[in-house]
Amino acid sequence: MRDLDDRLLAALRECGGDRHVASVARALSLSGEHGALWIAAGLTGAVLDRERRGCWLRATTLTATAHLASMAIKRVVRRARPEVEPLVATAGRHSFPSSHATSAAAAAVAYGALRPAGARIVPPLAAAMCVSRLVVGVHYPSDVAAGAALGALTARAGAAWAGRGGGHA
Repeated sequence: MRDLDDRLLAALRECGGDRHVASVARALSLSGEHGALWIAAGLTGAVLDRERRGCWLRATTLTATAHLASMAIKRVVRRARPEVEPLVATAGRHSFPSSHATSAAAAAVAYGALRPAGARIVPPLAAAMCVSRLVVGVHYPSDVAAGAALGALTARAGAAWAGRGGGHA
């Protein structure tokens, strides 16, 4: 598994040699720090979609909860970040699981269940966020996969609670 992780990371990190790719990956990484993009998106949904405000707030809570769970797991697992030159600074030195991937996948599942537009827009952006962590060289693919699984499972586990009062229009 470690060999595959290293080979996939090297291939995707190499993409960061293109200044345009690196710029987008950096922007995604920065916007996803501490789940900021996804929390802001959920709060924006709550403001704009009044009839589902409670659903948006609960979905945002699930996204934040998933992010916090990933941070707790990092403190237990304590896997070091890859030994490559990163394109971004990181908030911490541990990499497993990827908190960016966790919050992105949680948002894709939670927000995607609220509106059809969310189901079309959020998943590709979440996938790009996940790949960006490999391009900037701060996670192994297994960190990202584990984070995405954690986020999706957390949001799915709370789906009935989050969707109470309405889902897709």
